[in-house]
Amino acid sequence: MLDPTSSAGLLDLLNRIGGSRVLVVGDLYLDRYIFGHPSRVSREAPIMVLTEDRQEDRLGGGTAPALALARLGCEVAICGVVGDDPEGQRVRTLLSDVGIDTDGVIIDPTRPTTVKTRVVAEGFFLFPQQVVRIDRQDRSPVSPAVEGSLRAVVESSRCDAMLVSDYRSGVVTTSLVAGIADRQGRDNILTTVDSQGDLFRFTGFGLVKCNQGEAEQTLGHSLGDRASRAADLAALRHQLGCRTLVVTRGGDGASLAGEDGYREIPAANRSEVFDVTGAGDTVVAVMTAALLAGGTPEQASHLAQAAAGVVVRKWSNAQASRAEIAAALVD
Repeated sequence: MLDPTSSAGLLDLLNRIGGSRVLVVGDLYLDRYIFGHPSRVSREAPIMVLTEDRQEDRLGGGTAPALALARLGCEVAICGVVGDDPEGQRVRTLLSDVGIDTDGVIIDPTRPTTVKTRVVAEGFFLFPQQVVRIDRQDRSPVSPAVEGSLRAVVESSRCDAMLVSDYRSGVVTTSLVAGIADRQGRDNILTTVDSQGDLFRFTGFGLVKCNQGEAEQTLGHSLGDRASRAADLAALRHQLGCRTLVVTRGGDGASLAGEDGYREIPAANRSEVFDVTGAGDTVVAVMTAALLAGGTPEQASHLAQAAAGVVVRKWSNAQASRAEIAAALVD
């Protein structure tokens, strides 16, 4: 009988992923990069002067799990807010270019599209080095009118799962979460979340994902040894009322607390970590896709760790392809 967590078992699950429809709900960002090469030290201040070479726009924030799901062949729609500005149009265009349905993107003329501009030096390092980041952002909750439009998308969207990507930028309100919970109860869809905020807002979700720091903040103390982690995270899962709680722990892999007990999933890549951006988004996206394909939480977590091990070897907000994940599983 095929071991479900063996390489062969996970490859079988990977091949079954795709075709499911997922609505990603979250904070939509535009990541703007200004690349330049160092030319001299400024006379005005002890800072490096870069000569600009090029600019690039990429998707960020809550778009990251949507991109990861689309890369795996899922049918993806997105629900969020952009401003009535060129940057908002750019976000919608970049999403559409990779086949993501943007009908659920609400245009709010009262707030700007979130733009994170990074000035990056390159030419002397293996990977570009970020010099400074400038954020244009309104973190206040969206207006009741916009919130109502978002809830309408959630209530009417045709989907097999809803993935919430909460970057605490005003979109994922209490009312919107309640609407997602209503859909879960009414239509028995899978609900998953990766939140930088209060985990207890997502009580009753199918899968709650957070990192170690977020888990420790919620618990009020540090995670201890394996026995302590097992007890603490089992208790937290019970308090959250979720079927599965996964806590990513960087190079130590992930802790998985589920209805059938506690497990620790090893990291797939303990070396060659160039950029951790997008690793957490990859985990929640791959686990969502794997659960929809009939995988167990343990299988889904193993597959997610393999995918995360791929993206941390890449620069910036990157995705893992099916072929790259397959190669990581047999490496």
